[in-house]
Amino acid sequence: MDTPLKWSVGHGRQIDLDPHLVVGILNVTPDSFYDGGGRTTAAQSVARAEELLANGAGMIDIGGESTRPYAEPVDAGSERGRVVPVVRQLLARNPGTCISVDTTKSVVADACLKAGAEVVNDVSAGALDPELLDVVAQYRAGYVLMHSLGGPETMQDNPCYGDVVDEILAFFEHKLGVLTARGVPEEKIVLDPGIGFGKRLEHNLEVLRRIESFFSLGRPVYMGLSNKSLWGGLLGLPVEKRILPTQVATALLATRGVRIHRVHEVKEAVQALTISRALKADGHLGLLV
Repeated sequence: MDTPLKWSVGHGRQIDLDPHLVVGILNVTPDSFYDGGGRTTAAQSVARAEELLANGAGMIDIGGESTRPYAEPVDAGSERGRVVPVVRQLLARNPGTCISVDTTKSVVADACLKAGAEVVNDVSAGALDPELLDVVAQYRAGYVLMHSLGGPETMQDNPCYGDVVDEILAFFEHKLGVLTARGVPEEKIVLDPGIGFGKRLEHNLEVLRRIESFFSLGRPVYMGLSNKSLWGGLLGLPVEKRILPTQVATALLATRGVRIHRVHEVKEAVQALTISRALKADGHLGLLV
């Protein structure tokens, strides 16, 4: 099944997914696995967001609580205090920027959407705070529905599956029903299979090998594999050496129909996606003559 080429998010915006959408990751946490503690003020975070936008990001995903394995939880007040000023200042300096908030908490989502964010990226699929789904419905925001086994504190404690792809598909089917029943239309939802969230290396690789299976649900796939631990497990690489495999995988997945890519290094991802598109037999860039 072909997936839609538009994603309906907040403020009535329709995001064009043709040929792709690059989502730039902006961590405003002291303990992110990749760049924790690198920015201590809202102004520094806004400057980084502007760099991501200049490099080709079509959306900025702002997170105030680390979701890496075994991360310590953050209270709602602290998370909101980290994220909301960045949302406000980024929009004040760059009106029209599409902002996603990476949170599992309804009060944080509410504050960010009120400040102008348009998407909620929820790694818990509403399990940690069911009221979050009501907030998404109230603001008619976009929603990233992600699969995980448990929260960051437990998700890597011996994750087991019969067939990982079939089980994620069943999870998505169930959650799509829950979301639409709560007032979130399907056109607002994209699907993230949750690479690294409650999955061993073999599970992550099987999901990527069979990525087309998720198109059967009729929603775009949102891929987050940037610099993650599977590249350490597969290639023995430390975090700072995972940029190249991230871009290779991004390009390969784009050729197979994945249109939304959440990444740390936006410039490199845009280059990889441009090459991927140019080398497709039906590419339209006019670069191959």
